[in-house]
Amino acid sequence: MSETQEQEYDPFAAFVDVISGNTRDPYTDFIAKRRDNPVWKGSLMPMDFLPEGIDVEEGWNAFRYEDCSRILRDAKTFTSTGYDTTIGVVMGHMILGMDDPEHRGHRNLVAHAFREKALARWEPEFIGPIVDELIDRFIGDGEGDLVRQLTFEFPVRVIARLLGLPEEDFAQFQRWSVELISLGADIDRGFAASEALRDYFAEVVALRRAKPEEDVISDLVTAEIDGESLTDEAIYSFLRLLLPAGAETTYRSSGNLLYLLLTHTDQMAAVREDRSLLPQAIEEGLRFEPPLLSIGRTTTCEVELSGVTLPAGASIAPNIGSANHDETRWENPEVFDIFRPSLPHIAFAHGPHMCLGMHLARLETRVLVNRVLDRLPDLALNPGDTDPHIQGQIFRSPTALPVTFSPAG
Repeated sequence: MSETQEQEYDPFAAFVDVISGNTRDPYTDFIAKRRDNPVWKGSLMPMDFLPEGIDVEEGWNAFRYEDCSRILRDAKTFTSTGYDTTIGVVMGHMILGMDDPEHRGHRNLVAHAFREKALARWEPEFIGPIVDELIDRFIGDGEGDLVRQLTFEFPVRVIARLLGLPEEDFAQFQRWSVELISLGADIDRGFAASEALRDYFAEVVALRRAKPEEDVISDLVTAEIDGESLTDEAIYSFLRLLLPAGAETTYRSSGNLLYLLLTHTDQMAAVREDRSLLPQAIEEGLRFEPPLLSIGRTTTCEVELSGVTLPAGASIAPNIGSANHDETRWENPEVFDIFRPSLPHIAFAHGPHMCLGMHLARLETRVLVNRVLDRLPDLALNPGDTDPHIQGQIFRSPTALPVTFSPAG
């Protein structure tokens, strides 16, 4: 790639490419699947989305809440180790692809850093200030794009701060992060970003081994499992995983909630008036439009789901999006309603691999939406010539949220 092409490369545009298609409504098909083919063999991902030379064998998909919940809770029958041969090729051997007891040991190393009590100090220390800094860039304009100017950059900056990275490195770190999690758009660039992040983290890890600080990397370099420290490669793999797990999903879920509130103005007005409604709005946003619709598991033995017998070694994907719309669990599930009775969803999965960063994701979204409502009065969606909407067959989020508001005086 020439220097000019490199300079013109737009990480956001490349990232949008991995949205896995401009599918607006996968949920109508999921209704039929839950009714007629609750365990179905086939691919939900458009084949032309995959990079050249990458082939994925069609596997099984589960669409009902009960089946999906069972798959996620039963890690002995439905293992996660298949990730080592997919995204693990780029990320390395990571916690996502581990089973117990290895998984439990690695998870416990950093779990305390992501507990709600531990997160409390982060809101005033840097999460709120990061949102304010991003809003300051466009608040005087009276208009903006809440995706490109806010939700896209915000979570990567939070992750960088959690890791204790210097602020002058944020821009490069974000670029590598986007390139890594945009593997589907440019596989060569994704591998290059993986190596660049490894080299970068190697320097930081060496510094933290010599002088630990109060950050996640220091927690990792000083931790032990059964009396043994983590290897550097294990640390690099964990840190790489933080990017798609901590940055991409929060970018998508916060954008989804903002879109849903902007297009359901009565509910946004209710949240603006009574902020105690925000936690239930966040949960309904996650239920109604989870950022990731499907995840992967592999059967370890022959097993039956909804009358279908799967052999050992079968790939089975619990469809989170379909499960969260299961009409046997929620009344009128195709309606976004922040006032509906509270029932747990599985946007953060279930069982031993339940999202380690779910409290952080909720906190980030709460802070972001509160700041948006506080600082952007008369906020309204302003489509103009654009067509803002949530899209994607696997990963879902809006690629633009053009808005108007009363500018700062």
